[in-house]
Amino acid sequence: MLKLKIRPLRHMTVALSAVAALCLTGQTFAQSRAGSVLEIEVGAAWQDRNDVQIPNDSNGTRFALDGVTGPGPFFAPRIQFSTALAPRHELRLLAAPLGIKESGSLDKAVKFQGQTFAVGGVEAKYRFDSYRATWRYALHENPDWTWKAGVTGKIRDAEITLRQGGVTATKSDTGFVPLLHLYGERRLDSRSRLTFEGDGLAGGRGRAFDLSARYVRDIDERVSVFAGLRVLDGGADSSSVYNFARLYYLTVGLQYRM
Repeated sequence: MLKLKIRPLRHMTVALSAVAALCLTGQTFAQSRAGSVLEIEVGAAWQDRNDVQIPNDSNGTRFALDGVTGPGPFFAPRIQFSTALAPRHELRLLAAPLGIKESGSLDKAVKFQGQTFAVGGVEAKYRFDSYRATWRYALHENPDWTWKAGVTGKIRDAEITLRQGGVTATKSDTGFVPLLHLYGERRLDSRSRLTFEGDGLAGGRGRAFDLSARYVRDIDERVSVFAGLRVLDGGADSSSVYNFARLYYLTVGLQYRM
């Protein structure tokens, strides 16, 4: 059974407001066959790893956060809006919140963000919300294949919290991450297709990858449904923070063309 984790509304309100504004102007922007598409995705996410050490020195203890929260599944929704800016040019906006909050147990004493947590029961929270804007360009289009490439600007809003009795420690971080973008589509027949979409970049002491593959089926000229797989992988190894996580998703959703 899925564990529903609802993120506070302030970031989703901003994202949905942006989507609504673009929906109102989408018909003006739409210049190509792609037009404008609103997409709602729901997913079940499982943690494969989530290793944490804060701070990333002798004052912090490296431990498996997924060992406290469990692997999942966890509810993971997304909303995306894309619109044509000009022939071959497209804008994509995405809001992808992710929140995990569970009680578990530590199998060793953990030093985290200036506090020490003893062996035993503890409550853990992991939040990794992502808000992105992508410009992409259609490199190749024919009756069978479409390929698009571009760049993505990502706002990462993250938080890790441990709570045990009267002791609480939190590490939060909001920052900008530039990524490369790739989209591929293989049409199977007049009403179905396989798609690949990914944002990602690795360098220095960190990486971020969000990759998905889907089967998409058109219901009519405006509505399509899809099912697919997603991999979210990334993290950072800096002087202050060590956190690397990998999650696997099963996803279903709806696309509406305007």
